[in-house]
Amino acid sequence: MRFAVLGSGSQGNGTLIASNNTCILVDCGFSLRETERRLVRLGVSPHQLSAILVTHEHADHVHGVGLLSRRYNLPVYMSRGTQRGMRKPLEPAGFVADGETLQIGALSVHVTRVAHDAQEPTQYVFSDGQRRFGLLTDLGSYCAGILDSYRDLDALMIEANHCRDLLARGHYPAFLKRRVGGQEGHLNNHQAASLVAELGWQDLQHLVLAHLSSKNNLPQLARQCFVDTLGCDPDWLQLADQDSGLDWRTIA
Repeated sequence: MRFAVLGSGSQGNGTLIASNNTCILVDCGFSLRETERRLVRLGVSPHQLSAILVTHEHADHVHGVGLLSRRYNLPVYMSRGTQRGMRKPLEPAGFVADGETLQIGALSVHVTRVAHDAQEPTQYVFSDGQRRFGLLTDLGSYCAGILDSYRDLDALMIEANHCRDLLARGHYPAFLKRRVGGQEGHLNNHQAASLVAELGWQDLQHLVLAHLSSKNNLPQLARQCFVDTLGCDPDWLQLADQDSGLDWRTIA
């Protein structure tokens, strides 16, 4: 089982999870040409994709979904609320809902609803029967259901969107600061690190920090917050960025 990131941030998101000839793309926030370019960089042809999973309807997650799915005849899965929120109509191959488990080829996908300012946002935990990878971004707060779904992982990619101080001192208008830092916005560094501490991180092979804001965070601030909270080795932490994403990581 392995995973890679096309890019992560407010300008576009996409994550690959693969095992035994199954390759799932979660979100596609890039143009078709840019998506194809980033897939090639990771050694993947769009024809190798098994399906596209969508987390929610915001443009940085769905911009290229329709074009990619039509060009390469790829099935798309999303929640009913996400479909209602799409600006351009898209008929998915199937719908997902909180608490359900979807089987796509060799991968089972557990669906968890999260607190974000979208119609019915979801996040996912993937398993090949032996290893578990959790993807958890675009949420402003977490509850017991999140903790239950994301325990006992072998790898985790989690949002560390903003630094509270940088957001407070930044140039965003007040309403946008409230949105980003609110209960249905994005996790800040401290929230994300505290969540990982509650989940337990010592058995993780990979911990990837993702969806960092280009205006309200810095990689060194996010990394240091996790080091201070967890007591982990800073060199062990990995970051998925907007431009280069993250190369393939294997979950042994």
